[in-house]
Amino acid sequence: MIIFDCNGVLVDSEPIAAAVAAEAFQKVGINMTAEMVARYFTGRRPADMFVAVEEAAGVRLPANFATQVSSATLVRLHQEVRALAHVEQALSWLRGPKAVASSSSLDRVRICLNATELSRFFGHNLFSAVDVPEGKPAPDLFLHVAQQTGVQPQDCIVVEDSPAGVTAAVAAGMTAIGFVGGSHAGEDMPGKLQQAGAVAVIADMRALKPEVTRLRGY
Repeated sequence: MIIFDCNGVLVDSEPIAAAVAAEAFQKVGINMTAEMVARYFTGRRPADMFVAVEEAAGVRLPANFATQVSSATLVRLHQEVRALAHVEQALSWLRGPKAVASSSSLDRVRICLNATELSRFFGHNLFSAVDVPEGKPAPDLFLHVAQQTGVQPQDCIVVEDSPAGVTAAVAAGMTAIGFVGGSHAGEDMPGKLQQAGAVAVIADMRALKPEVTRLRGY
């Protein structure tokens, strides 16, 4: 099975989500830019981000903060999200079952996949870290995917764009490929993904099939 992160791998959603979160933080007096959100929280659950910001800033976010950010993010994604270049071709070329494992809610995953017409490649194999005890970089989400689909972790290849995601995949006993084709990926990201345990890093989805073929040995 090939497991894809959604944000920054299938769709170019990270800049949109980071901008919405930064604006919300600024409205409650926390000086966070979109760049800071992307740098520190790419690949992590929004709930974990909110807890970390509260601890770092020494404040309590409003009770409805998470709901407001989620709602605003969904609206922006529905209007603006686009598939990353050559993703549709890559998904068409790859044989075997595929799944999505995202730190975002399933509502956000579905909006992104429906808006970009990528849903047909995954069927019901959509999974969210909201449904497991610990988000990435913990392995919980990937182990959950393996359990629910009946696939052994060692038979899974994961495509991730964040060190947290790669770390989680490796901790789950899976093989990780790093992807740096999203607009949010900085020049240092390939090295960070390799350091986290990615066996290969690609910047173009057209390179995914050759890498998967190599890893599978055929």
